[in-house]
Amino acid sequence: MRRRLLIVLTVFAALAVLSFAVPLSLTAATSRTQQLVLGRSGDADRFATLADGAGSPDGVRALADEVNRYHELYGENVLVVDARGAPIVNAGVVVTDSRISAALAAARRNQRPQHQDRLTPWSAPVLLVARPVGTGVQVNGAVVIEASTAAARAAIARTWAVIAVGGLVAMIGFMLLALVLSRWVLRPLAAMSGAVAELTATLPKPRGRAPITRNYGGPPEVRALAESVDAMATAVGDSADAQRQLVADTAHAMRNPLAALMIRLDSLEYAVPATASATFRGATAEVERLTALLDDLLELAVAETPASFGTAASEEEQCDPAQVVADRIDAWVSAFQEAGIQLAALPRTSAVQPSDSSAAYGGTNVAVARASSSEGSGASSSAAAHVPPPDDSGAINSTAAHVPPPDDSGTLNPTAARVSAPDGGEVTAAISSAALAQILDVALSNSCRYAGAGAHTHVTIEAEPGWVTVRVADDGIGVAPEELAKLTTRFFRGTTAVPGGTGLGLSIAQALARAHGGELAVEAVQPHGLAVAIRLPAVLR
Repeated sequence: MRRRLLIVLTVFAALAVLSFAVPLSLTAATSRTQQLVLGRSGDADRFATLADGAGSPDGVRALADEVNRYHELYGENVLVVDARGAPIVNAGVVVTDSRISAALAAARRNQRPQHQDRLTPWSAPVLLVARPVGTGVQVNGAVVIEASTAAARAAIARTWAVIAVGGLVAMIGFMLLALVLSRWVLRPLAAMSGAVAELTATLPKPRGRAPITRNYGGPPEVRALAESVDAMATAVGDSADAQRQLVADTAHAMRNPLAALMIRLDSLEYAVPATASATFRGATAEVERLTALLDDLLELAVAETPASFGTAASEEEQCDPAQVVADRIDAWVSAFQEAGIQLAALPRTSAVQPSDSSAAYGGTNVAVARASSSEGSGASSSAAAHVPPPDDSGAINSTAAHVPPPDDSGTLNPTAARVSAPDGGEVTAAISSAALAQILDVALSNSCRYAGAGAHTHVTIEAEPGWVTVRVADDGIGVAPEELAKLTTRFFRGTTAVPGGTGLGLSIAQALARAHGGELAVEAVQPHGLAVAIRLPAVLR
Protein backbone atom coordinates (compact mmCIF):
# COMPACT_ATOMS: atom_id res chain seq x y z
CA MET A 1 0.00 0.00 0.00
CA ARG A 2 2.88 2.33 0.74
CA ARG A 3 4.29 1.78 -2.73
CA ARG A 4 0.97 2.59 -4.36
CA LEU A 5 0.55 5.65 -2.20
CA LEU A 6 4.05 6.85 -3.07
CA ILE A 7 3.37 6.35 -6.77
CA VAL A 8 0.19 8.38 -6.58
CA LEU A 9 1.85 11.16 -4.58
CA THR A 10 4.84 11.19 -6.95
CA VAL A 11 2.61 11.50 -10.00
CA PHE A 12 0.70 14.36 -8.44
CA ALA A 13 3.98 16.05 -7.44
CA ALA A 14 5.36 15.63 -10.98
CA LEU A 15 2.22 17.14 -12.47
CA ALA A 16 2.45 20.06 -10.06
CA VAL A 17 6.13 20.69 -10.87
CA LEU A 18 5.56 20.39 -14.62
CA SER A 19 2.55 22.69 -14.52
CA PHE A 20 4.84 25.30 -13.02
CA ALA A 21 8.10 24.61 -14.87
CA VAL A 22 6.79 24.29 -18.45
CA PRO A 23 4.97 27.65 -18.59
CA LEU A 24 7.94 29.31 -16.88
CA SER A 25 10.35 27.86 -19.46
CA LEU A 26 8.19 28.93 -22.40
CA THR A 27 7.79 32.39 -20.97
CA ALA A 28 11.56 32.75 -20.56
CA ALA A 29 12.18 31.61 -24.17
CA THR A 30 9.54 33.98 -25.53
CA SER A 31 10.97 36.90 -23.61
CA ARG A 32 14.51 36.26 -24.86
CA THR A 33 13.25 35.85 -28.45
CA GLN A 34 11.38 39.16 -28.31
CA GLN A 35 14.45 40.87 -26.89
CA LEU A 36 16.59 39.67 -29.82
CA VAL A 37 13.98 40.54 -32.48
CA LEU A 38 13.30 44.00 -31.07
CA GLY A 39 17.03 44.79 -30.87
CA ARG A 40 17.79 43.71 -34.43
CA SER A 41 14.62 45.34 -35.75
CA GLY A 42 15.82 48.66 -34.31
CA ASP A 43 19.19 48.24 -36.02
CA ALA A 44 17.51 47.42 -39.35
CA ASP A 45 15.27 50.49 -39.03
CA ARG A 46 18.36 52.70 -38.44
CA PHE A 47 20.08 51.29 -41.53
CA ALA A 48 16.90 51.81 -43.55
CA THR A 49 16.78 55.45 -42.46
CA LEU A 50 20.43 55.96 -43.46
CA ALA A 51 19.82 54.24 -46.80
CA ASP A 52 16.78 56.40 -47.54
CA GLY A 53 18.94 59.54 -47.14
CA ALA A 54 21.94 58.21 -49.03
CA GLY A 55 21.13 59.90 -52.35
CA SER A 56 24.72 60.97 -53.01
CA PRO A 57 28.08 59.14 -53.08
CA ASP A 58 28.97 60.61 -49.69
CA GLY A 59 25.69 59.25 -48.24
CA VAL A 60 26.41 55.80 -49.65
CA ARG A 61 29.92 55.93 -48.23
CA ALA A 62 28.58 56.88 -44.76
CA LEU A 63 26.06 54.03 -44.95
CA ALA A 64 28.79 51.57 -45.91
CA ASP A 65 30.94 52.72 -42.98
CA GLU A 66 28.07 52.17 -40.54
CA VAL A 67 27.26 48.71 -41.93
CA ASN A 68 30.88 47.61 -41.87
CA ARG A 69 31.43 48.79 -38.33
CA TYR A 70 28.27 46.96 -37.26
CA HIS A 71 29.48 43.82 -39.01
CA GLU A 72 32.87 44.02 -37.31
CA LEU A 73 31.37 44.76 -33.90
CA TYR A 74 28.59 42.17 -33.74
CA GLY A 75 29.76 39.71 -36.40
CA GLU A 76 26.39 39.78 -38.09
CA ASN A 77 25.93 40.16 -41.88
CA VAL A 78 24.00 43.14 -43.31
CA LEU A 79 22.72 43.73 -46.88
CA VAL A 80 21.17 46.93 -48.26
CA VAL A 81 19.58 46.90 -51.73
CA ASP A 82 17.88 49.54 -53.87
CA ALA A 83 14.37 49.48 -55.28
CA ARG A 84 15.39 47.17 -58.14
CA GLY A 85 17.08 44.73 -55.71
CA ALA A 86 20.61 45.68 -56.64
CA PRO A 87 23.01 45.61 -53.67
CA ILE A 88 24.09 49.02 -52.34
CA VAL A 89 26.10 47.78 -49.33
CA ASN A 90 26.87 44.14 -48.57
CA ALA A 91 28.65 43.02 -45.39
CA GLY A 92 29.02 39.25 -45.72
CA VAL A 93 25.56 38.31 -46.99
CA VAL A 94 25.26 35.59 -49.63
CA VAL A 95 22.90 37.22 -52.14
CA THR A 96 22.09 33.96 -53.90
CA ASP A 97 20.60 32.41 -50.76
CA SER A 98 16.91 31.74 -51.32
CA ARG A 99 15.98 32.82 -47.79
CA ILE A 100 17.73 36.17 -48.34
CA SER A 101 15.94 36.64 -51.68
CA ALA A 102 12.55 35.87 -50.16
CA ALA A 103 13.13 38.26 -47.23
CA LEU A 104 14.24 41.09 -49.60
CA ALA A 105 11.27 40.58 -51.90
CA ALA A 106 8.81 40.72 -49.00
CA ALA A 107 10.46 43.90 -47.64
CA ARG A 108 10.43 45.61 -51.07
CA ARG A 109 6.71 44.85 -51.31
CA ASN A 110 6.34 46.58 -47.90
CA GLN A 111 4.85 43.44 -46.34
CA ARG A 112 4.58 43.17 -42.56
CA PRO A 113 7.36 41.02 -41.11
CA GLN A 114 6.33 37.50 -40.24
CA HIS A 115 5.97 36.52 -36.59
CA GLN A 116 9.20 35.03 -35.39
CA ASP A 117 9.04 31.59 -33.85
CA ARG A 118 10.00 31.18 -30.20
CA LEU A 119 13.69 30.38 -29.91
CA THR A 120 14.84 27.19 -28.24
CA PRO A 121 18.33 25.88 -27.49
CA TRP A 122 18.11 23.84 -30.71
CA SER A 123 16.78 26.59 -33.01
CA ALA A 124 18.57 27.79 -36.22
CA PRO A 125 21.80 29.74 -35.66
CA VAL A 126 20.65 32.69 -37.83
CA LEU A 127 17.52 34.83 -37.67
CA LEU A 128 16.63 37.09 -40.66
CA VAL A 129 15.34 40.59 -39.91
CA ALA A 130 14.20 42.57 -42.98
CA ARG A 131 12.93 46.18 -43.24
CA PRO A 132 11.87 48.30 -46.24
CA VAL A 133 13.71 51.53 -47.13
CA GLY A 134 11.49 54.58 -47.57
CA THR A 135 7.95 55.47 -46.60
CA GLY A 136 4.89 53.29 -46.75
CA VAL A 137 3.93 54.77 -50.15
CA GLN A 138 7.33 54.80 -51.81
CA VAL A 139 9.70 51.86 -51.14
CA ASN A 140 13.25 52.64 -52.28
CA GLY A 141 14.93 49.38 -51.21
CA ALA A 142 15.34 46.97 -48.34
CA VAL A 143 17.66 46.05 -45.48
CA VAL A 144 18.35 42.48 -44.27
CA ILE A 145 20.29 41.53 -41.15
CA GLU A 146 21.43 37.96 -40.49
CA ALA A 147 21.15 38.06 -36.70
CA SER A 148 23.03 35.42 -34.74
CA THR A 149 20.89 33.50 -32.20
CA ALA A 150 23.83 31.92 -30.37
CA ALA A 151 23.74 34.25 -27.37
CA ALA A 152 19.94 34.06 -27.10
CA ARG A 153 19.93 30.28 -27.38
CA ALA A 154 22.67 30.02 -24.73
CA ALA A 155 20.68 32.28 -22.36
CA ILE A 156 17.54 30.22 -22.92
CA ALA A 157 19.46 26.99 -22.29
CA ARG A 158 20.86 28.37 -19.02
CA THR A 159 17.41 29.48 -17.90
CA TRP A 160 15.89 26.12 -18.75
CA ALA A 161 18.68 24.34 -16.90
CA VAL A 162 18.04 26.40 -13.78
CA ILE A 163 14.29 25.65 -14.01
CA ALA A 164 15.00 21.94 -14.54
CA VAL A 165 17.32 21.80 -11.54
CA GLY A 166 14.74 23.64 -9.42
CA GLY A 167 12.01 21.25 -10.57
CA LEU A 168 14.21 18.26 -9.79
CA VAL A 169 14.96 19.59 -6.33
CA ALA A 170 11.24 20.21 -5.79
CA MET A 171 10.46 16.67 -6.95
CA ILE A 172 13.01 15.23 -4.56
CA GLY A 173 11.55 17.32 -1.75
CA PHE A 174 8.01 16.23 -2.61
CA MET A 175 9.07 12.58 -2.71
CA LEU A 176 10.78 12.81 0.67
CA LEU A 177 7.72 14.54 2.10
CA ALA A 178 5.47 11.88 0.57
CA LEU A 179 7.65 9.14 2.06
CA VAL A 180 7.47 10.71 5.52
CA LEU A 181 3.72 11.29 5.27
CA SER A 182 3.03 7.79 4.00
CA ARG A 183 4.99 6.27 6.86
CA TRP A 184 3.29 8.56 9.37
CA VAL A 185 -0.16 7.70 8.05
CA LEU A 186 0.26 4.00 7.35
CA ARG A 187 2.35 2.95 10.35
CA PRO A 188 -0.56 2.97 12.84
CA LEU A 189 -2.84 1.51 10.17
CA ALA A 190 -0.44 -1.37 9.63
CA ALA A 191 -0.07 -1.93 13.37
CA MET A 192 -3.84 -1.82 13.88
CA SER A 193 -4.39 -4.13 10.93
CA GLY A 194 -1.94 -6.65 12.36
CA ALA A 195 -3.41 -6.47 15.84
CA VAL A 196 -6.97 -6.79 14.57
CA ALA A 197 -6.05 -9.67 12.27
CA GLU A 198 -4.31 -11.45 15.15
CA LEU A 199 -7.33 -10.93 17.38
CA THR A 200 -9.79 -11.92 14.65
CA ALA A 201 -7.93 -15.18 14.08
CA THR A 202 -8.91 -16.25 17.61
CA LEU A 203 -12.60 -15.38 17.14
CA PRO A 204 -15.28 -17.57 15.58
CA LYS A 205 -16.19 -16.93 11.99
CA PRO A 206 -19.19 -14.66 11.32
CA ARG A 207 -22.46 -16.50 10.96
CA GLY A 208 -23.80 -15.75 7.50
CA ARG A 209 -23.28 -11.98 7.59
CA ALA A 210 -21.75 -10.33 4.51
CA PRO A 211 -18.58 -8.44 5.35
CA ILE A 212 -18.49 -4.76 4.54
CA THR A 213 -15.65 -5.39 2.09
CA ARG A 214 -18.19 -6.81 -0.34
CA ASN A 215 -19.95 -3.46 -0.50
CA TYR A 216 -16.94 -1.13 -0.57
CA GLY A 217 -13.70 -0.98 -2.53
CA GLY A 218 -10.31 0.34 -1.60
CA PRO A 219 -6.73 -0.88 -1.27
CA PRO A 220 -6.29 -4.54 -0.28
CA GLU A 221 -4.79 -3.58 3.09
CA VAL A 222 -7.74 -1.36 3.98
CA ARG A 223 -10.22 -3.99 2.80
CA ALA A 224 -8.42 -6.61 4.87
CA LEU A 225 -8.62 -4.33 7.91
CA ALA A 226 -12.30 -3.65 7.23
CA GLU A 227 -12.98 -7.37 6.95
CA SER A 228 -11.18 -8.03 10.24
CA VAL A 229 -13.07 -5.23 11.99
CA ASP A 230 -16.35 -6.49 10.54
CA ALA A 231 -15.62 -10.01 11.73
CA MET A 232 -14.61 -8.74 15.14
CA ALA A 233 -17.76 -6.61 15.42
CA THR A 234 -19.88 -9.58 14.42
CA ALA A 235 -18.12 -11.78 16.95
CA VAL A 236 -18.61 -9.19 19.69
CA GLY A 237 -22.30 -8.91 18.79
CA ASP A 238 -22.65 -12.68 18.89
CA SER A 239 -20.85 -12.72 22.23
CA ALA A 240 -23.20 -10.08 23.62
CA ASP A 241 -26.17 -12.08 22.34
CA ALA A 242 -24.76 -15.19 23.94
CA GLN A 243 -24.19 -13.32 27.19
CA ARG A 244 -27.76 -12.05 27.27
CA GLN A 245 -29.04 -15.50 26.41
CA LEU A 246 -26.90 -17.01 29.17
CA VAL A 247 -28.28 -14.53 31.71
CA ALA A 248 -31.83 -15.21 30.58
CA ASP A 249 -31.36 -19.00 30.61
CA THR A 250 -29.62 -18.92 33.98
CA ALA A 251 -32.28 -16.72 35.54
CA HIS A 252 -35.05 -18.85 34.07
CA ALA A 253 -33.41 -22.09 35.17
CA MET A 254 -32.87 -20.88 38.73
CA ARG A 255 -36.40 -19.71 39.27
CA ASN A 256 -37.81 -23.19 39.72
CA PRO A 257 -35.24 -24.27 42.37
CA LEU A 258 -35.77 -20.98 44.17
CA ALA A 259 -39.54 -21.45 44.07
CA ALA A 260 -39.13 -24.98 45.47
CA LEU A 261 -36.80 -23.63 48.16
CA MET A 262 -39.34 -20.96 49.06
CA ILE A 263 -42.06 -23.59 49.40
CA ARG A 264 -39.84 -25.68 51.68
CA LEU A 265 -39.04 -22.65 53.80
CA ASP A 266 -42.73 -21.84 54.10
CA SER A 267 -43.42 -25.43 55.22
CA LEU A 268 -40.70 -25.15 57.87
CA GLU A 269 -41.97 -21.86 59.28
CA TYR A 270 -44.06 -23.46 62.05
CA ALA A 271 -41.35 -25.99 62.93
CA VAL A 272 -38.62 -23.41 63.50
CA PRO A 273 -37.98 -22.75 67.18
CA ALA A 274 -38.33 -19.23 68.53
CA THR A 275 -34.60 -18.90 69.03
CA ALA A 276 -34.01 -19.40 65.27
CA SER A 277 -36.98 -17.39 63.97
CA ALA A 278 -34.86 -14.33 63.25
CA THR A 279 -32.40 -16.40 61.23
CA PHE A 280 -35.28 -18.06 59.41
CA ARG A 281 -36.82 -14.70 58.47
CA GLY A 282 -33.44 -13.48 57.26
CA ALA A 283 -33.00 -16.57 55.09
CA THR A 284 -36.49 -16.12 53.66
CA ALA A 285 -35.77 -12.46 52.86
CA GLU A 286 -32.54 -13.40 51.10
CA VAL A 287 -34.36 -15.99 48.99
CA GLU A 288 -37.00 -13.41 48.08
CA ARG A 289 -34.29 -10.89 47.22
CA LEU A 290 -32.50 -13.45 45.05
CA THR A 291 -35.79 -14.25 43.30
CA ALA A 292 -36.39 -10.55 42.62
CA LEU A 293 -32.84 -10.19 41.31
CA LEU A 294 -33.28 -13.11 38.91
CA ASP A 295 -36.59 -11.68 37.70
CA ASP A 296 -34.94 -8.32 37.03
CA LEU A 297 -32.04 -9.97 35.21
CA LEU A 298 -34.50 -11.87 33.05
CA GLU A 299 -36.43 -8.69 32.25
CA LEU A 300 -33.19 -6.86 31.43
CA ALA A 301 -32.05 -9.63 29.10
CA VAL A 302 -35.39 -9.59 27.30
CA ALA A 303 -35.35 -5.77 27.04
CA GLU A 304 -31.85 -5.78 25.55
CA THR A 305 -32.61 -8.41 22.92
CA PRO A 306 -31.17 -6.99 19.68
CA ALA A 307 -34.08 -8.30 17.60
CA SER A 308 -36.30 -5.64 19.12
CA PHE A 309 -34.00 -2.76 18.19
CA GLY A 310 -34.56 -0.57 15.19
CA THR A 311 -37.91 -2.02 14.12
CA ALA A 312 -41.01 0.02 13.42
CA ALA A 313 -43.79 -0.35 15.94
CA SER A 314 -46.72 -2.45 14.78
CA GLU A 315 -50.34 -1.73 15.62
CA GLU A 316 -50.00 -3.90 18.73
CA GLU A 317 -46.96 -1.83 19.80
CA GLN A 318 -48.83 1.48 19.83
CA CYS A 319 -50.70 2.88 22.77
CA ASP A 320 -52.39 5.95 24.13
CA PRO A 321 -49.88 7.29 26.69
CA ALA A 322 -52.53 9.19 28.65
CA GLN A 323 -54.56 6.01 29.15
CA VAL A 324 -51.49 4.09 30.31
CA VAL A 325 -50.55 6.92 32.69
CA ALA A 326 -54.07 6.98 34.14
CA ASP A 327 -54.02 3.22 34.62
CA ARG A 328 -50.64 3.22 36.36
CA ILE A 329 -51.59 6.11 38.64
CA ASP A 330 -54.73 4.22 39.60
CA ALA A 331 -52.59 1.20 40.44
CA TRP A 332 -50.00 3.17 42.46
CA VAL A 333 -52.18 5.63 44.37
CA SER A 334 -52.55 3.42 47.43
CA ALA A 335 -48.80 2.88 47.71
CA PHE A 336 -48.18 6.63 47.50
CA GLN A 337 -50.78 7.28 50.18
CA GLU A 338 -49.08 4.80 52.51
CA ALA A 339 -45.72 6.51 51.81
CA GLY A 340 -47.19 9.94 52.56
CA ILE A 341 -46.51 11.24 49.06
CA GLN A 342 -49.06 13.09 46.95
CA LEU A 343 -49.53 12.64 43.23
CA ALA A 344 -50.52 16.10 42.03
CA ALA A 345 -53.99 16.26 40.41
CA LEU A 346 -55.30 18.84 37.96
CA PRO A 347 -58.14 21.01 39.20
CA ARG A 348 -61.24 20.15 37.24
CA THR A 349 -61.66 23.60 35.66
CA SER A 350 -58.13 24.96 35.61
CA ALA A 351 -56.14 25.42 32.44
CA VAL A 352 -53.19 23.29 31.66
CA GLN A 353 -50.20 25.55 31.12
CA PRO A 354 -47.49 24.39 28.71
CA SER A 355 -44.09 23.70 30.16
CA ASP A 356 -41.00 25.47 28.86
CA SER A 357 -39.91 22.49 26.81
CA SER A 358 -43.32 21.96 25.23
CA ALA A 359 -43.69 25.65 24.45
CA ALA A 360 -40.35 25.61 22.76
CA TYR A 361 -41.55 22.91 20.41
CA GLY A 362 -45.04 24.28 20.04
CA GLY A 363 -46.39 21.19 21.78
CA THR A 364 -49.00 20.50 24.45
CA ASN A 365 -48.37 19.65 28.09
CA VAL A 366 -50.92 17.34 29.70
CA ALA A 367 -50.81 16.45 33.39
CA VAL A 368 -52.56 13.34 34.67
CA ALA A 369 -52.53 12.57 38.38
CA ARG A 370 -54.32 11.27 41.45
CA ALA A 371 -54.31 12.67 44.96
CA SER A 372 -55.59 11.49 48.31
CA SER A 373 -58.59 13.29 49.81
CA SER A 374 -57.98 15.99 52.40
CA GLU A 375 -59.82 13.94 55.04
CA GLY A 376 -57.44 11.00 54.52
CA SER A 377 -60.35 8.60 54.08
CA GLY A 378 -58.52 6.76 51.34
CA ALA A 379 -60.79 7.91 48.52
CA SER A 380 -58.82 9.11 45.59
CA SER A 381 -59.40 11.00 42.37
CA SER A 382 -57.91 10.57 38.94
CA ALA A 383 -57.79 13.09 36.12
CA ALA A 384 -57.28 12.46 32.48
CA ALA A 385 -57.11 15.80 30.76
CA HIS A 386 -57.65 16.53 27.10
CA VAL A 387 -55.91 19.71 25.99
CA PRO A 388 -56.43 21.09 22.47
CA PRO A 389 -53.56 22.48 20.45
CA PRO A 390 -52.53 26.10 21.01
CA ASP A 391 -54.30 28.80 19.03
CA ASP A 392 -52.61 31.19 16.58
CA SER A 393 -51.10 33.22 19.41
CA GLY A 394 -49.44 30.14 20.89
CA ALA A 395 -51.58 30.11 24.05
CA ILE A 396 -53.71 27.18 25.16
CA ASN A 397 -57.45 27.69 25.43
CA SER A 398 -58.22 27.43 29.12
CA THR A 399 -61.88 26.60 28.57
CA ALA A 400 -61.05 23.48 26.61
CA ALA A 401 -59.29 21.62 29.43
CA HIS A 402 -61.70 18.97 30.59
CA VAL A 403 -61.36 16.66 33.57
CA PRO A 404 -63.96 13.86 33.81
CA PRO A 405 -66.16 14.07 36.90
CA PRO A 406 -66.12 11.29 39.50
CA ASP A 407 -68.62 8.47 39.30
CA ASP A 408 -71.20 7.58 41.95
CA SER A 409 -68.63 5.89 44.14
CA GLY A 410 -66.65 9.10 44.49
CA THR A 411 -63.71 7.97 42.39
CA LEU A 412 -62.79 9.14 38.93
CA ASN A 413 -63.01 6.77 35.98
CA PRO A 414 -59.64 6.28 34.30
CA THR A 415 -61.01 7.65 31.01
CA ALA A 416 -58.49 7.72 28.18
CA ALA A 417 -57.10 11.20 27.76
CA ARG A 418 -55.99 11.82 24.22
CA VAL A 419 -52.79 13.83 23.80
CA SER A 420 -53.14 16.47 21.10
CA ALA A 421 -50.34 17.27 18.67
CA PRO A 422 -49.58 20.87 17.65
CA ASP A 423 -51.64 20.46 14.46
CA GLY A 424 -54.63 19.04 16.29
CA GLY A 425 -54.11 15.35 15.54
CA GLU A 426 -54.15 12.64 18.18
CA VAL A 427 -50.72 11.39 19.23
CA THR A 428 -50.07 7.71 19.92
CA ALA A 429 -46.79 6.47 21.36
CA ALA A 430 -44.94 3.87 19.29
CA ILE A 431 -44.65 1.41 22.16
CA SER A 432 -46.86 -1.29 23.57
CA SER A 433 -48.97 -0.41 26.59
CA ALA A 434 -47.31 -3.21 28.57
CA ALA A 435 -43.80 -1.89 27.91
CA LEU A 436 -44.78 1.71 28.74
CA ALA A 437 -46.55 0.51 31.89
CA GLN A 438 -43.41 -1.38 32.93
CA ILE A 439 -41.27 1.74 32.42
CA LEU A 440 -43.74 3.89 34.37
CA ASP A 441 -43.82 1.33 37.16
CA VAL A 442 -40.07 1.71 37.57
CA ALA A 443 -40.27 5.52 37.66
CA LEU A 444 -43.25 5.58 40.03
CA SER A 445 -41.70 2.90 42.24
CA ASN A 446 -38.50 4.92 42.62
CA SER A 447 -40.45 8.08 43.42
CA CYS A 448 -42.63 6.24 45.95
CA ARG A 449 -39.63 4.59 47.66
CA TYR A 450 -37.11 7.44 47.66
CA ALA A 451 -38.90 10.82 47.42
CA GLY A 452 -39.75 10.83 51.10
CA ALA A 453 -42.89 11.62 53.11
CA GLY A 454 -44.46 14.97 52.30
CA ALA A 455 -43.15 15.05 48.73
CA HIS A 456 -45.24 15.63 45.61
CA THR A 457 -45.04 13.64 42.38
CA HIS A 458 -46.25 14.90 39.02
CA VAL A 459 -46.76 12.89 35.84
CA THR A 460 -46.88 14.96 32.66
CA ILE A 461 -47.21 14.11 28.99
CA GLU A 462 -45.65 16.45 26.47
CA ALA A 463 -46.22 16.20 22.70
CA GLU A 464 -43.89 17.64 20.08
CA PRO A 465 -43.50 16.93 16.36
CA GLY A 466 -42.67 13.23 16.02
CA TRP A 467 -42.19 12.61 19.74
CA VAL A 468 -44.12 12.20 22.96
CA THR A 469 -42.48 12.52 26.38
CA VAL A 470 -43.84 11.12 29.64
CA ARG A 471 -42.18 12.74 32.64
CA VAL A 472 -42.39 11.59 36.26
CA ALA A 473 -41.02 14.28 38.57
CA ASP A 474 -41.00 14.74 42.31
CA ASP A 475 -39.76 17.35 44.77
CA GLY A 476 -38.26 14.81 47.14
CA ILE A 477 -34.76 14.51 48.51
CA GLY A 478 -33.26 13.69 45.10
CA VAL A 479 -29.75 12.31 44.66
CA ALA A 480 -26.26 13.72 44.80
CA PRO A 481 -25.17 15.45 41.54
CA GLU A 482 -22.23 13.08 41.08
CA GLU A 483 -24.60 10.08 41.27
CA LEU A 484 -27.12 11.38 38.72
CA ALA A 485 -25.39 9.93 35.64
CA LYS A 486 -24.92 6.53 37.33
CA LEU A 487 -28.57 5.84 38.15
CA THR A 488 -29.13 3.87 34.94
CA THR A 489 -26.01 1.77 35.52
CA ARG A 490 -26.65 -1.85 36.38
CA PHE A 491 -26.67 -2.67 40.11
CA PHE A 492 -25.89 0.93 41.08
CA ARG A 493 -27.66 2.14 44.20
CA GLY A 494 -27.33 5.68 45.44
CA THR A 495 -26.43 6.73 48.94
CA THR A 496 -30.07 7.65 49.65
CA ALA A 497 -31.45 4.28 48.47
CA VAL A 498 -33.46 2.22 50.92
CA PRO A 499 -32.78 -1.50 51.37
CA GLY A 500 -34.59 -4.02 49.23
CA GLY A 501 -33.86 -2.96 45.65
CA THR A 502 -31.65 -4.65 43.08
CA GLY A 503 -30.31 -1.62 41.22
CA LEU A 504 -31.67 -2.88 37.89
CA GLY A 505 -34.98 -1.02 37.61
CA LEU A 506 -33.80 2.05 35.68
CA SER A 507 -31.48 -0.10 33.57
CA ILE A 508 -34.47 -2.20 32.51
CA ALA A 509 -36.56 0.92 31.84
CA GLN A 510 -33.80 2.47 29.75
CA ALA A 511 -33.33 -0.73 27.74
CA LEU A 512 -37.09 -0.91 27.07
CA ALA A 513 -37.18 2.71 25.93
CA ARG A 514 -34.20 2.23 23.61
CA ALA A 515 -35.66 -1.00 22.26
CA HIS A 516 -38.61 1.02 20.95
CA GLY A 517 -36.53 3.82 19.43
CA GLY A 518 -36.79 6.15 22.43
CA GLU A 519 -34.63 7.29 25.30
CA LEU A 520 -34.83 7.54 29.06
CA ALA A 521 -33.15 10.38 30.94
CA VAL A 522 -32.80 11.02 34.67
CA GLU A 523 -32.76 14.71 35.55
CA ALA A 524 -32.41 16.78 38.68
CA VAL A 525 -35.34 18.98 39.73
CA GLN A 526 -34.67 22.40 41.17
CA PRO A 527 -34.39 23.18 44.02
CA HIS A 528 -34.53 19.48 44.92
CA GLY A 529 -36.03 16.33 43.58
CA LEU A 530 -35.67 13.91 40.70
CA ALA A 531 -37.36 13.44 37.33
CA VAL A 532 -37.45 10.51 34.91
CA ALA A 533 -38.25 11.54 31.31
CA ILE A 534 -39.28 8.85 28.81
CA ARG A 535 -39.08 10.23 25.24
CA LEU A 536 -40.72 7.96 22.67
CA PRO A 537 -41.50 8.15 18.94
CA ALA A 538 -45.03 9.32 18.28
CA VAL A 539 -47.49 8.11 15.65
CA LEU A 540 -49.84 10.88 14.52
CA ARG A 541 -53.37 9.84 13.65
